[in-house]
Amino acid sequence: MNFNFKKILPHIVVFVVFIVVSLAYFNPVLSGKKLYQSDIVQYKGNARQLIDHRARTGEELYWTDAVFGGMPTYQLGAQYDYDFIDGLDKALRFLPRPADYLFLYFACFYALMLVMRVEWKIGLLGALAFGFSTYLIIILGAGHNSKAHAIAYFPLVLSGIILVFQKRYILGFILTAIAMALELQANHPQMTYYLLLTVVILGSAYLIDAVRKNRLPHYFKSIGIMTAAVVLALGTNAGNLLATNEYSKESTRGVNNLTINAQGKSLTKTSGLDYDYITDYSYGLSESMNLVLPRFAGGGSGEVYDENSQSRAQLSRIDPSKMSEEDLGYLNQLVSMSQRKYWGNQAIVEAPAYLGVGVVFLALLALFLIQGRLKWWTLTAIFLALLLSYGKNLSWLTELFIDYVPFYNKFRAVTSIQVIIELCVPILAAVGLWQLFSKKTTREKKSQALLYAGAGFGGLLLIIAAAGSYLFNLTGPFDEYLLDFPQLGSRYVDALKADRFSMIQNDAFKALLYVGLICAALYLLLRDKIKENVVLAVCGVVILFDLISFNSNYIDEDSYVTARAYEFAFEKTPADEVVLQDKEHFRVYDQITDPVNSGRAAYFHNAFGGYHGAKPRRFQDLMDFYFAEEQGITREQLEILAMFNTKYILGQTQNGSVAQQNPVQLGNAWFVNEILTVADQNKEILSLKQLNGDSLAIITKDQKERIGLKSANKDATASITLKEYKTEELTYTSTNSQEGLAVFSEIYYPHGWKATIDGKEAPIAKVNYALRGLKVPAGQHEIVFKFVPDVVKTGSTIMLISNILLLLVVFGGLFYVFKRKQSL
Repeated sequence: MNFNFKKILPHIVVFVVFIVVSLAYFNPVLSGKKLYQSDIVQYKGNARQLIDHRARTGEELYWTDAVFGGMPTYQLGAQYDYDFIDGLDKALRFLPRPADYLFLYFACFYALMLVMRVEWKIGLLGALAFGFSTYLIIILGAGHNSKAHAIAYFPLVLSGIILVFQKRYILGFILTAIAMALELQANHPQMTYYLLLTVVILGSAYLIDAVRKNRLPHYFKSIGIMTAAVVLALGTNAGNLLATNEYSKESTRGVNNLTINAQGKSLTKTSGLDYDYITDYSYGLSESMNLVLPRFAGGGSGEVYDENSQSRAQLSRIDPSKMSEEDLGYLNQLVSMSQRKYWGNQAIVEAPAYLGVGVVFLALLALFLIQGRLKWWTLTAIFLALLLSYGKNLSWLTELFIDYVPFYNKFRAVTSIQVIIELCVPILAAVGLWQLFSKKTTREKKSQALLYAGAGFGGLLLIIAAAGSYLFNLTGPFDEYLLDFPQLGSRYVDALKADRFSMIQNDAFKALLYVGLICAALYLLLRDKIKENVVLAVCGVVILFDLISFNSNYIDEDSYVTARAYEFAFEKTPADEVVLQDKEHFRVYDQITDPVNSGRAAYFHNAFGGYHGAKPRRFQDLMDFYFAEEQGITREQLEILAMFNTKYILGQTQNGSVAQQNPVQLGNAWFVNEILTVADQNKEILSLKQLNGDSLAIITKDQKERIGLKSANKDATASITLKEYKTEELTYTSTNSQEGLAVFSEIYYPHGWKATIDGKEAPIAKVNYALRGLKVPAGQHEIVFKFVPDVVKTGSTIMLISNILLLLVVFGGLFYVFKRKQSL
């Protein structure tokens, strides 16, 4: 077998193009700047304890008490022994962030095109169209790195699956195993779940085809090969998967412990997130038009109308001197809300999920050119994703999936499922263009497809541009309040509607221009007036100019900061300085920002709060029951804060930030005088209202029996002192002349924590709904809590074995393929 360098040269050139384009698009990173990613900044606050410990000791930390009163670090970036896939992933992401993710978008999609036997030039265009899809760029700007990471590997996983179905079993198995291992390494279960839905649809299409063509043995053989590859991929990620599975049961993504709400009313016990939380971000039915016309619903929430808009002109006619101070304040509030360009029903939208009108047109053209599996599985995936993204606006389907489709209720923000559309539309577009270039497709069929797609799509755009104001409801979510305000009224609302339609109309005319250019190029190709390369150049320029110019509205030079500003993203306040002078072990409650949706406090202190999509369930329950009302700090809140040794409450006044000490101080641990035994966790959390310092502890009957506790006693000199503090090992000394119940200000987590009293293991009870408790014998004792998670050890062992098997399969399979080609 002779090596033909000319065959691989185009692919080398393509990958060089991907590198250059990725770096050029995020070019400020070449001068040392960093893209400011808000979610990553919050992550750095949350994971500060883990990051510092790793840098200081070179060892891993699997528990942090810097957020939420304590939680495992499994979903905060924990690393595991024998994680060789992580090394492979880092090797693939060799460019500076976030250019590395853009490169992955391009490279993996290009690999899919090659597997589908699409010509490399078209594959290059398809990859660029996929990578520059607005949603995929915007999530990088927001710092949703793990989401981008997981999406990038979607096409690579599909590549492996398709190879297997093409009867290239060995290469298919190897690629499926590696791609799936990389997908799981990205650690975004929601995106991987959506990929699974896509694969189920793809597999169903192949099953139907196999039945029709009597190829069921090949189909089931392929399924067996892919299953084995996925099992191996799961094994290579066992550390994180097993640990995350363990934690998820104790998080807001697991089964709710309670069957009542804060008012004591009954709730239906669920095994995941509740309906309102899942559907909080739901696409409006007409809003999905922004996949084609980006400003159909106005754009992003942060954009406002300029001075030349009709609504601004209407506002200029208002004379504020004739208004009371109260009315003026309300007017400013209404204007602030209504001047946002986005007028859809979602609370916040960073940017529309724009696909590029040229890409959509080519995908539509493909539907007239291709037949069979590809057409139907992509269309099915697109329509299912679109319908599910409507969430509460298509409640019957959403409820059906929440109630009956496994694990669907574990994920929120249903609009995210549109990533399936972001994947399938560029696939159709590239394959459609390939079919148009193919000599196997008759000229008549090509001309007919171009006529139908061009006339249909162009006609729709013309209708929208001419009559869209009559066809669509242009009413915004705040318009009814504007109508009721005398100085605004119908004239201002009509001006807003005119501004909204103006954006739609401008997009429609722009889309007509772009589609017209592509149609003209394709028409000239079919008339043999120009070559295919010219068509590719026209399509490439139109698609990339459209997407890149639109994306620049959301990521530009102002989106970058210096490396120092990025490293020290949180500004230390005078209140933080006060707290940092206190060298004891305690927590803070940060009301300078949202305490349960910010990593700011955890960046400087140990916080009772933090920022995470899967908070500890018991922490969130306490928030829902006792911190939901924003009416200042109540006595009950002070008691719960004291439970977690929250010594300082940070706040903001007119004179700046302040650090106030919690008037209720319990310290790191304490003995109680009295115990209140309750029947279940419902009564336990409601009974926290009775807490009064260190006098009382509340415990359920089963937990009391678990530790063999009969009564709580302490003398006047009884005490517990934190003798030595390490994040994963806490050592206390206790003194009490009587047997008693000791309560510790650390969150109860039933896995991994071991307690010993004078070296003898003792069972840990859950007390006060969320804390740890021990029955401590009379006398003086040394008490040690140590976090030794068995799940990490088990997972690492499985990873080692799986990685060895994967290496053997890869090298053995490649050797077999090589020897077989030599013999041909």
